[in-house]
Amino acid sequence: MIPETGHFALILALVVALVQSSVPLVGVRRGDVALMRTAVTGALAQFVFVSLAFALLVAAYVQSDFSVVNVYENSHTAKPLVYKITGVWGNHEGSLVLWILILTLFGALVALFGGNLPERLRATVLAVQSWVAVAFLLFVLFTSNPFLRLDPAPAEGRDLNPILQDIGLAIHPPLLYAGYVGFSIAFSFAVAALILGRIDAAWARWVRPWTLLAWMFLTVGISIGSYWAYYELGWGGWWFWDPVENASFMPWLLGTALLHSAIVMEKREALKVWTILLAILTFSLSLLGTFLVRSGVLTSVHAFATDPTRGLVILIILLVFTGGALALFAMRMQTLRQGGLFAPISREGSLVFNNLILTAACGVVLVGTLYPLALEAINGEKISVGAPFFNATFGPLMLPLLLAVPFGPMLAWKRGDLYASTQRLFAAIVLAAVGGLAILWWQEGAPVLAVIGVTLALWLMAGAAAEISFRVKLFRAPLPESFRRAVNLPRSAWGTALAHAGVGITVLGVVTVTAFETEDIRVMNPGDSAEAAGYTVTFDGAAPHLGPNYRDIVGHFVIRKDGVIVGEADPAKRVYIASGQPTTEAGIITRGFSQVYVTLGDPQQDGGFAVTIYYKPLVTLIWLGTIVMFIAGAISLSDRRLRVGAPKRARATKASKTDPVPAE
Repeated sequence: MIPETGHFALILALVVALVQSSVPLVGVRRGDVALMRTAVTGALAQFVFVSLAFALLVAAYVQSDFSVVNVYENSHTAKPLVYKITGVWGNHEGSLVLWILILTLFGALVALFGGNLPERLRATVLAVQSWVAVAFLLFVLFTSNPFLRLDPAPAEGRDLNPILQDIGLAIHPPLLYAGYVGFSIAFSFAVAALILGRIDAAWARWVRPWTLLAWMFLTVGISIGSYWAYYELGWGGWWFWDPVENASFMPWLLGTALLHSAIVMEKREALKVWTILLAILTFSLSLLGTFLVRSGVLTSVHAFATDPTRGLVILIILLVFTGGALALFAMRMQTLRQGGLFAPISREGSLVFNNLILTAACGVVLVGTLYPLALEAINGEKISVGAPFFNATFGPLMLPLLLAVPFGPMLAWKRGDLYASTQRLFAAIVLAAVGGLAILWWQEGAPVLAVIGVTLALWLMAGAAAEISFRVKLFRAPLPESFRRAVNLPRSAWGTALAHAGVGITVLGVVTVTAFETEDIRVMNPGDSAEAAGYTVTFDGAAPHLGPNYRDIVGHFVIRKDGVIVGEADPAKRVYIASGQPTTEAGIITRGFSQVYVTLGDPQQDGGFAVTIYYKPLVTLIWLGTIVMFIAGAISLSDRRLRVGAPKRARATKASKTDPVPAE
């Protein structure tokens, strides 16, 4: 009965979603508060039903119920329990249920924590959110039902893709989806604002926390996915410009632009049209990523499905929501005023520059991702667009943005003084320049781009420190006064500075490992040693090993520095018994922020093994920087001015919450 109950729970969720998508809008039109508040009840009920369906699907996996097609195709009795659970979303159908679960979770959060929103706005936002839920619930029930039965039930399952049998599957997809799907709230707020005609600074204040929350999860989700691919695939790379990787990176770029644009809208009531457009396009790119992963148009280790029929349905959903939102945007655009004016050299000007660069960068990634697909569809020609294209286009776009970032917080609103800002950043300029010269001295003949990259990374970190120093008047006021200012500094200011520093940390890791990593590919016999950037890697031999649902050959390597053992690595060549599919398990030793990375290749006739040894300087800074960005987002979100919801209105205005609001 578990599968049938789960299927029925999804049907109930669809019924609730249909009610939630229509009744509150009737209430908004009539000014009926009771009808509007059905959106809150509906959002909570929808989340409960989808949660029940998801929990029952997990139960079917845990019990190895192979009468369920989805369990049979993606599980096995010998699989460890943790991988049985994570296998729930390691496939197309189960991952869609997770997608909808997070969608309804965000709706429920708005229902619970949106009490300070105007009643009309909250009802409309939840109704729009439910439109998305209706589309995907219909998609699951009619094309991707995870509860279909097999009769008779097989005795054993086919097992999960070996690459997915890793703890990364437990962390990466849920966090990535929280970011992907979280931008649906920004989309719903934008469409609701266009419907109601209320687009002002208060709207920007309400939408910023939700955008920030989605951005935080997408940031750390992409980062964990990068590290997972880095150690699991055995390629030794942290980013491959894979089309599916790009599909998650594009919403991140526009989401970052949206965060900065909303600041201008909140502070100066400017960039209204642009901010609304960004909110629509960011979620549209999330839907595009969903299409690319599930349509079969891409061949990728990240892709879930190869069914073009399902892909066509998702494409229709993408076109309906994006096209409908843009059509509504075009209808309302004439009623929108841009707000206050500002000089090019100002805080607003710097944020506009930020938006232009991020949007252009997103456009470059979009073209590089979709051009091969479009070309193949037109004339059947297959080409690949990889790192050379993106390095030649995306990289140069980022250089002026990274150079400009520390100036932004130093400029005043409306009209800034560039010379004064440069003076405040003088120490940061000196520190960055010294760092660049140090790289030239430390690495004789270092590539020019590497020196520029390291200098920019140090510039970002030093600029963030200079911003805080300026705000608290460090060395310009008595130390107790600076400490008091630091304690009273808004958390959003700390979050902004920390986020910019996090970008610098990531850039430093990217530049250093790209420019200075070493790679050594050789055949090694037991007792052989190899040198890697001052480390001695000794191969002690390899032995067979039997795991719970796999067998592998595990190599043992001892890593020494100046004759002292600093670590041991055990890379393996693994074969999963049920599917017969092989995987490569890397052996990684971390020293400070750097790593020695060893992979074991095929056995040779003389008893040796092909071995690849990498030394990756400061590589862990790539992911440490993104964690710093996530923490920075959490600090900003904890600011009382940016908590989910807006400040409570005075009691005297409470009665006017449901009054019609004229279009601007």
